[in-house]
Amino acid sequence: MARLCVFCGSSAGEDPRYLEAAADLGALLARRGIGLVYGGSRMGLMGRLAQSALDEGGEVVGVIPRALLNREVAHPDLADLVVTESMHERKAEMAARCDGFIAAPGGLGTLEEFFEMLTWSQLGFHRKPCGVLNVDGYYDPLVSLLDQTLKEGFLQDAHRRMVLVEADPVALLDRMSRYEAPRVPRWIGKGET
Repeated sequence: MARLCVFCGSSAGEDPRYLEAAADLGALLARRGIGLVYGGSRMGLMGRLAQSALDEGGEVVGVIPRALLNREVAHPDLADLVVTESMHERKAEMAARCDGFIAAPGGLGTLEEFFEMLTWSQLGFHRKPCGVLNVDGYYDPLVSLLDQTLKEGFLQDAHRRMVLVEADPVALLDRMSRYEAPRVPRWIGKGET
């Protein structure tokens, strides 16, 4: 994996462990020689993640829509900042520049971006790993929801296995580096007559 895309909060959250986890992940990526692709912000977890990677000499690519650039939230120290015209272009650009995706703690934007990439995987548009960094159980309710979705027949087991969940960033990166995408089973119309 040459580069990973990390989706995470543009705010710091309520628990300082989230900022610490973002810093640890950024540094770990840089030490492993894995470039970071992220949303380009200097704010919150995003800013801490990027700064930590930069401080370790890592490659950091920010991808930000012009509307946010104009609000002066872009990280000032990025050598590679890609400006897009829309959020849709932003996600496509981020996806094109990476070899996998990680959701760290974050809000609606993080969830939306991660689930779009996961859906693209389900549809067979890419075969890249999709990991969740479950800092101090932050994503436990989401994992339970995915398991419930599987149990109720709205998600196939092969698609559930596409979501790699780990609390430890080292374990998550190790799993992602070994990831082999399952064959994508037919999912539209299953059980319909």
